Amino acid sequence: MPTLALLHTSPLHVPVFDALRDEDHPGLRLRHFVDEGLLSRAREEGPEAVRDEVRAVLDRAVAEGARAVLCTCSTLGAVAETEGAGAGRTAPVLRLDRPMAAEAVALGSRVLVVAALESTLGPTVALVGEEARRAGRPVTVRTLLADGAWARFESGDTAGYVREVAAAVDTAGHADVVVLAQASMAPAQRLTTATVPVLSSPRAGLAAAVRALDTGGAAPA
Repeated sequence: MPTLALLHTSPLHVPVFDALRDEDHPGLRLRHFVDEGLLSRAREEGPEAVRDEVRAVLDRAVAEGARAVLCTCSTLGAVAETEGAGAGRTAPVLRLDRPMAAEAVALGSRVLVVAALESTLGPTVALVGEEARRAGRPVTVRTLLADGAWARFESGDTAGYVREVAAAVDTAGHADVVVLAQASMAPAQRLTTATVPVLSSPRAGLAAAVRALDTGGAAPA
């Protein structure tokens, strides 16, 4: 089976995607590229500031045999996707959260985007807007920042991080669907008491990347 490369900004994502691979896509070859500095700089200076570094990772992944690349960082997703569409790029580059955004638009017109990092809100709102225009659906997007949650994640308290994210979702108010903007937030789906669909990106995003491997091009959301 061809190799799928994954661009992460936290080493904590590596075992998550290895487990998803084992559950849903046994035999899939994954090659992980982790660069925590990309997210730190993007938070300080904006995603465009790391465009050259992202391009370098994509080039390296392809040079080392990857047939497709999946960016798991929502803050950097648009930059990676744009670089992937550049002239001469033969391997498709996908952003993990696009299938989730497409599903959210299909589920309702009131979308709530929840994030633990402020730098993630803008790119995710823009992505939901893109998918809404693609589907021809009117959508209203609200955002909610889970204050304090990211500090727990950075300290290694992933259980506390997930609890804080779930608590934020539970206070969200009126929405047809909730989008968990960061891949690390996925376990909060099991803890929230929300009565509307709560979507996360890892499983659907990985499946889309596998379809891209099979077809040699960008997979449909």
